[in-house]
Amino acid sequence: MARKDDWVETIKDELQRMDTIRTVEKHHWDKSFIYRVPESVVTYQNMKAYRPQFVSFGPYHHDEYQLKPMEEHKHRALLHFLKRSYRPLESYLNALAEVAQSLKDSYELLNLVWERDTDKFLRMMILDGCFMLEVLRNNTQTVDQKSTQTVNDYVANDPIISNHGKLHIVPSIRRDMLMLENQLPMLLLTTLLDEETKQDEEFVNKLILQFCCGNTRFAAYPSMGKCLHLLDVHRKILLWPDTRKAKTGHQTKSWWNWNLCSRMAHEAGAGDEIIRRSAMEMHAAGISFKKSKSQSLLDITFEGGKLRLPPIVVDDTTESMFLNLIAFERLHVGVGNAVTAYIFFMDSIIIGIAKNVSLLHVKGIIQNAISSDKAVAEFFNSIAKDATLDPASSLDLVHMRVDKYCKHWSSKWRA
Repeated sequence: MARKDDWVETIKDELQRMDTIRTVEKHHWDKSFIYRVPESVVTYQNMKAYRPQFVSFGPYHHDEYQLKPMEEHKHRALLHFLKRSYRPLESYLNALAEVAQSLKDSYELLNLVWERDTDKFLRMMILDGCFMLEVLRNNTQTVDQKSTQTVNDYVANDPIISNHGKLHIVPSIRRDMLMLENQLPMLLLTTLLDEETKQDEEFVNKLILQFCCGNTRFAAYPSMGKCLHLLDVHRKILLWPDTRKAKTGHQTKSWWNWNLCSRMAHEAGAGDEIIRRSAMEMHAAGISFKKSKSQSLLDITFEGGKLRLPPIVVDDTTESMFLNLIAFERLHVGVGNAVTAYIFFMDSIIIGIAKNVSLLHVKGIIQNAISSDKAVAEFFNSIAKDATLDPASSLDLVHMRVDKYCKHWSSKWRA
């Protein structure tokens, strides 16, 4: 046990080196973006939302017993990847070795086993990375830009890369792919593809967009720019305003409204009371509900007694997806809180009551693909419960406008 004098001297020494320590800490936090979800967030009820049930990607859940059966499929995917690329395994390992430390630094909490054994870490990275790329490419309509052949050269009865796999297995893989603890650094995927066919960084983003959303969400492919991992790409997709139904003017207005709301809500002050009205209260006050002209979660507006909300499908994967997006916003400094704000807004107008869900369902805003309207109400209430909302949320102004409209209508009714 250290003596008191030793501890005092240690603190004095650290005080002298504060500037250096801060620089090192900032550099460390800048590099890490794949997190362990805190135990305080994970409960027995939502544990499966954060823990992969079918396949592991990366070190956090590697070699867990229930995920081991997928390892043989990863090995087979690596063989297909290598044979199609006409490049030796060594060339990929050498390329990854050059960025090995950056790949390790991507993980906030990396076990010392991986830190010390770089060869073992890179073997895991190439197996997981090639498997993810094979799943992405074999479940989209994309054709390799450098070749006229499609990437699906697997046998017809392959249990994963086949029509059977698309129907029965890939939905489970997709769910696991959207878990924060199960992410692979985008640097891994782009390095593998660059060594294979010299693809640009947007190629992987496009694969992810098609894999997660198909080709129906956007009129033209949006340039996502630099992304951290698959979950980050998916978040940007959900927030992107450009869709087949949206017109340029409306997109600009939606983004302008979001930024204006943020400024005005901040100016209004955190101390101002905002009364949040349920969907049924709004309906009783004469407010009509309309689908937004885009599917972006940012596209929430209130004008002329009309509240426009983006349509959403609630199915058995929605809870896990949103919980992991909220966890990412909570843990990654600077990414924003747009998804969290959307969930809070929806929960505040549903307030756990099935009738509010029924109203939004009739208006085409909520498509219920689970058991009941009550289950959807409980779903929003459950995922909003433990999240933390920015006190200057840009959706606060929408609440203010709705509340003002309802009070005005109530005064007219009493008069």
